[in-house]
Amino acid sequence: MELCLFKKIKTVKNGLLTFLFSMFLFSVYAQKQTTREYIEKYKANAIQEMIRSGVPASITLAQGVLETESGNSELVRKSNNHFGIKCKAEWTGEKVYHDDDESGECFRKYDSSHHSYRDHSDFLRTRAHYAFLFSLDPTDYKAWSHGLKKAGYATNPRYPQILIKTIEDHQLNDYTIEGMKSIPDYAVFVLKPNDPKPKVVQVIDKTIDKVEELIFPKNPKIKLFNGLKAVQVDSGTSLLALAIRYQIDLEDLLDYNDLLEDGILDGSTLIYLQRKRLEALQNTYKVKQNDNLYDISQSLGIQLSYLMAYNGVNEGDYLKPGTILSLKSIMLDEKEKVVTEVKYHKVKPSESLKNIAKKYKVSVSDIKEWNKLETETIIVGQRLIISK
Repeated sequence: MELCLFKKIKTVKNGLLTFLFSMFLFSVYAQKQTTREYIEKYKANAIQEMIRSGVPASITLAQGVLETESGNSELVRKSNNHFGIKCKAEWTGEKVYHDDDESGECFRKYDSSHHSYRDHSDFLRTRAHYAFLFSLDPTDYKAWSHGLKKAGYATNPRYPQILIKTIEDHQLNDYTIEGMKSIPDYAVFVLKPNDPKPKVVQVIDKTIDKVEELIFPKNPKIKLFNGLKAVQVDSGTSLLALAIRYQIDLEDLLDYNDLLEDGILDGSTLIYLQRKRLEALQNTYKVKQNDNLYDISQSLGIQLSYLMAYNGVNEGDYLKPGTILSLKSIMLDEKEKVVTEVKYHKVKPSESLKNIAKKYKVSVSDIKEWNKLETETIIVGQRLIISK
């Protein structure tokens, strides 16, 4: 009787374990994303990046599918890294360690898939050994696939064939064609670094609905402003094109000009090819009608953060015409030197107001006050005053 009862209990226990294990396997496979689901989820990112940088949407999506196993790989789950981009010497963001060609290799970690897609485009667009790809037809995915292998993007000898099959199996070239219909008038597709003359680039003129050729940029003459190299560029100029044209890292070009994101300029402006100075050549500036702090900082070659700190104002503040702005840290006032020191911090991924305050040994309330913040919400790339 006892033996029979023991057998029944054991049978029930084994059955329960089998059931639980089956449910576990079901939940794992039920959560696995399909290739079509991955494409639908990220096709907008790929098209957006094609419009911004010229990397064909079909190539971006196919690489994303392969590198992430359709969004199911361990690397993408823990780092939002869709393209297996390793840290490299210039990477200053967050990192994760993952087994690849060798064990425990360093990979870039992103706070969102958007930033991963953007970094992938910049990775291809700003490195000289990938430059030849941008002279290819964006719809020629076979040439792009073989070109990536030739440039050393992947070690797998069959990488081009795998990319091509992925693109053809899922009709990914349709997204490249869709992207080409949506590009702005001055989107850059062909611009090689080290060219003595600007390269002819392809653009779509929406008004006549056809592809035309345009000489761009117009080889602007480098001039000196506040002793710094700068170029005057027209509306429609691509910052990424300028970075490639003058062989400057895109992030550096943005930093030199107090810009948070690259893109197509919507107005004629001065772009510096070197970091602006902490002070202007003159001591003061008299505000004119419709002036704003950013335009003043560009015209005088002074860093925006220092201009704001010298005058106790923020970028969006209204400037009353006739107001006198200080342009130097040391001003003579009644024969006494008044020194203004300023420190700025550019928000990095995964940073919070609390850990920034801790880093600089100031209070959260002080940072909120100095930057006129109503909440503790901050965004990546935001510049914060961290000393008064």
